[in-house]
Amino acid sequence: MTTASRTGYVHELKEVGEAVDERIRQLQAGYLQDRSDAVATLAKLRRGAGKTVEAVPELAVLTIGHQFYEQFPLDHPRISDAEDAVHEALTLYALHQQSKRDKGMHKRGKDLGGAVRRLMPSGDIDEPLRKRFVQAQTAGSSETRIDRLRGIVSLLRDKDIQLDYGLLADQLYDARTRSGAERVRRSWGRGFHAYRPSREQLAEEQDGTQGAPGE
Repeated sequence: MTTASRTGYVHELKEVGEAVDERIRQLQAGYLQDRSDAVATLAKLRRGAGKTVEAVPELAVLTIGHQFYEQFPLDHPRISDAEDAVHEALTLYALHQQSKRDKGMHKRGKDLGGAVRRLMPSGDIDEPLRKRFVQAQTAGSSETRIDRLRGIVSLLRDKDIQLDYGLLADQLYDARTRSGAERVRRSWGRGFHAYRPSREQLAEEQDGTQGAPGE
């Protein structure tokens, strides 16, 4: 499965990302239709946002089902890393989707770097937010990384900015090795610097400044 960003770069989901993308599509459709099962599942998953699987073991049945183990057999050399990445992506998504009944917060092609840049005014840098983003990029452990991401996802939710959770899941999986962490750090930074707002977003910003006090 591939998708293209505004910069023309195509992100292809791998096994972990495809599993998360499929699961979230189902949950998101149900949530937007106000189905009680999806609403209840996301409410439970939100409790695990920013926490490891070990901290909330009761959620494993919601994040890691039999379909996952069809792709990742029990003898897979990195099955624990895959389980952790799926858990982290799904619980962060549940936080992101909270109270958003008219718009899905999971959308293919919306990378983390670009999403963070969208939080900032065009042509300007929010330094505290940039530092928070860098802390997520350079986190020395998965626990620290997921904690930093939880704060960023909360900001994205407040501004209705979507994120590709399939891609994020693949990156969280990759980041569990030293070389993978460096690839993810560079990918997030590249997405941040390459992002350019669309004409619609620029128009929204201009409309927001018109009529401001003192103008």
